[in-house]
Amino acid sequence: MTAEEVPQRGKRRGRNARRSARVADTGPEWLPELDRGIPYVDLLSQEQVQRVHDETMRLLEEVGIDFRDPESLAMWKADGVDVQGDRVRFDREYLMDKISTAPAEYTMLARNPERSVSLGGTKTVFTPSYGAPFVLDFDGSRRNATLEDFDNFAKIAYLQPAVHMTGGVLCEPMDIPVPHRHLEMMFSLLKHSDKPFMGGVTSRERAEESLHMAGVVFGHDVVANTTVMTSLANCNSPLVWDQTMLDSVKVNAASNQATLFSPFVLGGASTPASTIGSVVQLSAEALAGVAFSQLVRPGAPAVYGQWLSTVSMKTGAPQAGTPEICHMNLLTGQMARFYNLPWRCSGSQSSSPTVDAQAGYESARNMYGVLLSGANFVLSTTGYLESALCQSYAKAALDGEQLEMMYKLGKGIDFDELDGALDAMREVNPGDHYLGTEHTLNHFQSAFMMPDLMSADSFEQWTVDGAKDAAVRGSEKAQALLARYEEPALPDDTLEELRDFVDRRRSEIPELVS
Repeated sequence: MTAEEVPQRGKRRGRNARRSARVADTGPEWLPELDRGIPYVDLLSQEQVQRVHDETMRLLEEVGIDFRDPESLAMWKADGVDVQGDRVRFDREYLMDKISTAPAEYTMLARNPERSVSLGGTKTVFTPSYGAPFVLDFDGSRRNATLEDFDNFAKIAYLQPAVHMTGGVLCEPMDIPVPHRHLEMMFSLLKHSDKPFMGGVTSRERAEESLHMAGVVFGHDVVANTTVMTSLANCNSPLVWDQTMLDSVKVNAASNQATLFSPFVLGGASTPASTIGSVVQLSAEALAGVAFSQLVRPGAPAVYGQWLSTVSMKTGAPQAGTPEICHMNLLTGQMARFYNLPWRCSGSQSSSPTVDAQAGYESARNMYGVLLSGANFVLSTTGYLESALCQSYAKAALDGEQLEMMYKLGKGIDFDELDGALDAMREVNPGDHYLGTEHTLNHFQSAFMMPDLMSADSFEQWTVDGAKDAAVRGSEKAQALLARYEEPALPDDTLEELRDFVDRRRSEIPELVS
């Protein structure tokens, strides 16, 4: 819909018509990374932080952690570390020395330099969800994800102001053979958005091909030393780093690309049935990964953190939005600041199968904990359903608007606005109102957020406008975003080189997984 079409609809009136025009006419906007203006919530005393650290070190010294990769084990041995079979045990002074070379903050260069972002310290970036094989379509039907869906979610992420990265595996394009998927996904991320992105990590070759494709866009000499990607490495909790993830780390760290070292926490299953115990374990796993990246290349960006869920002891299913997840995020943030490392977590998670009250409650509860904990890299902030199995168009749009509100909450208060407000108070007589004052006219658009997708209309007006619930409004917004998408152009020769590389590699790589 365009602004000119709004009056022709007839049924929309007043504020709703202006809202529709505002949604339709807004071009690609950009909010830089969040530089928080609110304090952290620290749950532990300094003595308790030291106890968590000591127990983490003791776990790595006494139990150790498996590195199931001969090349990685040889690297540890050559550096003087205690290696027995697959088990690696670390001296705490050695480990702390290793992680000290990882930067506390780093910057990701975007293909549009204005979209580059920094994270760590007080800086936070929001990134879409990752890895869902299913999609909840515009009409609410659930089906296998396709490459067209992947392209669509890349376009939506590009258009959302508070989404700072296009993402990685926005959904699993099930119509593309597994050995070819990373090629098509990287092509889509580079073609449809000029924001930072994540690369393929499911084998050494896929990580190398992701780097090559990034080099086509940025220049191979740039990508050899400059961070343009932050990619994922999941620990197999409890206490195992496998060859697939380690091979990806070797490739990315060697080129100064960042890695998210992320234990996959299923509280009560892959970690103890204990909030604080889970944090000790995930901290040991993440620190071992960070240390390995520094063994590959001292100074390579490395992000401490986790993916969190608790397990229902009734069904065994992963849960989202529980109080313990908020506690674990708060504790992880406090430990990250102790280690002076940037850290990641996941944001708008939900175990609900659809866009309903449960999805809203769980996502909001997760995101408030994330914001208060001070996470630097927040993955899975848009579209997340079914504990990461499903990506929803409607929820992607709804979550995108929620991120703008979280962003404003995280920015804190502008105390300088007080003087103007005090002047306005002296202009308004007791019992009068502020609606027509110069101060209100100058500030009403920025003073308080006016969400487009959260209805504040009367029941009667809502009914006249079609009685649309949040899921319908989100679906319509997602379709409107796609309708007004304009591709951020790449030079023709660059796009052609990327496409030629993808097509050539697809012809060379067997479709079946060996």
